[in-house]
Amino acid sequence: MKRILSLVSVLALGGCQTDGWQDTAQTLLNSPGLSAASANAGSLSVAQITAGLKEALNIGSNNVVSQLSKKGGFNLDPKIRIPLPETLQKVDSALKPIGMSYLTEDLQNRMNGAAEAATAEALPLFVSAIQKMTIDDARSILSGRQDAATQYLRKTMGAELSQKIQPIVASALTQAGAVKAYDNVVGQYEKMPFMPDVKANMNDFVTQKAMDGIFYYVAREEAAIRENPARRTTDLLRTVFGNAD
Repeated sequence: MKRILSLVSVLALGGCQTDGWQDTAQTLLNSPGLSAASANAGSLSVAQITAGLKEALNIGSNNVVSQLSKKGGFNLDPKIRIPLPETLQKVDSALKPIGMSYLTEDLQNRMNGAAEAATAEALPLFVSAIQKMTIDDARSILSGRQDAATQYLRKTMGAELSQKIQPIVASALTQAGAVKAYDNVVGQYEKMPFMPDVKANMNDFVTQKAMDGIFYYVAREEAAIRENPARRTTDLLRTVFGNAD
């Protein structure tokens, strides 16, 4: 009972006791006296604590998807706004002197709009990856680095997320006119003498940058959970983290 409450206290006070809290959590989780069978009235089991971690990650991933899938979620955020591919930055530099940089600006806006449209598809994959998390996974996350949960999610769902996002990005780019804008940019660029060839896979580039933006904010959510996990917006979180009060 004391070990269980001690673990919950470590989780709930993570923001105040940052030094060595992961080691303490791992020791407690590995303790023979702490098991699912030990749960009784007034105590918490490993299963409940793991469920609390899953709940926190579900809320965090939902927050990220909600934030980034809305209009301007990528485009208005300087931390994750998708830039022009390096090859197209040369095009932009070439077009500015002749007053045609609006083409690359329009393309960049549409690239970020495509990322926003695709991000909504990430939520079911987050839910699935979190549901599959085992007690051993939870142990590794709790005792791992500040981004251990983020790395777990990216490893577990990254390939599937890329496959899910890619066709949506391709469709969104086409529907939004980004492909046409790209053709316009390259077309104008290629009319200029002595300019090198420009090649850029827009679909792959935007897909990768969209994923980078998503997991950037997942990592920030995870850091917030570790520092101050008392976001008791559900009964489960209040039960798990509230027991430490």
